[in-house]
Amino acid sequence: MRDRVDRVPVVVQGGGRRLGRAGLARLLWVAAEAITTVGVLVALLVVHQVWWTNREAVAAAREQVRALEGEWGDSLPVPSVPGDDAAAPSDSPAPPSSSSPPAPPAGSGGGTAAGGSAPSGPAPARDRAYAVLRIPRLGLSVPVAQGVDKRAVLDKGYVGQYPGTAQPGERGNFALAGHRNTHGEPFRYVNRLRAGDELIVDVRGRRYTYVVGQVLGETSERDTGVIAPVPRSIVKPGYGYDEPGAYITLTTCTPEYTSKYRLVVWGTLKG
Repeated sequence: MRDRVDRVPVVVQGGGRRLGRAGLARLLWVAAEAITTVGVLVALLVVHQVWWTNREAVAAAREQVRALEGEWGDSLPVPSVPGDDAAAPSDSPAPPSSSSPPAPPAGSGGGTAAGGSAPSGPAPARDRAYAVLRIPRLGLSVPVAQGVDKRAVLDKGYVGQYPGTAQPGERGNFALAGHRNTHGEPFRYVNRLRAGDELIVDVRGRRYTYVVGQVLGETSERDTGVIAPVPRSIVKPGYGYDEPGAYITLTTCTPEYTSKYRLVVWGTLKG
């Protein structure tokens, strides 16, 4: 008995390792749930931006077109058939946020209407729709409002007129901006326009028909020359015009779903 050695019991903590693995598993599960939730939220945001805002803006823009046509009543111009000059009124001179359009140049206002006719009047109230742009090639009818503010104009699905540019039918440059993607995306397919296509602007009983002359596929967002009274790109001087006249300019973002560059379509008033 004297030779017996007292033994101290040893307890092995094997459960700690198992608890550590369980905790790691729970952490990974929570992280996976968080990532999934974030992914779902991002997907919903994309759906809202790309699909729902389009539906809302398109519906609102169509309603505004109907409201303008109802307000004009009997003075509403009869839509012309492409190539049928007789459809235009006899007193009318017979061409993309989601984005920040180029700043309008100073002193780019109207002047005398082409063909010696009177100007269409003072500039409309800011941010209010006052005209309808129709592009037969694209099957498009969209309200035109004064100003290019995103929230007040462009995000409504409207086309916005650059402040200080000429009024429809006037000598100078009637310059417009519109979204290429989201919020009604009225200018999504303006890249399909070709020389000779018609751009029709209706303003309370008056119809102004412009004919597409040039398309500038890509230029800088700071290329203010494209909306000058005599439009000519200051980035790509080979594109544009040299002589005064009555012009229309459509600008939008390019490539699609970006705002890196601007796509420009020019037209001249049909006389």
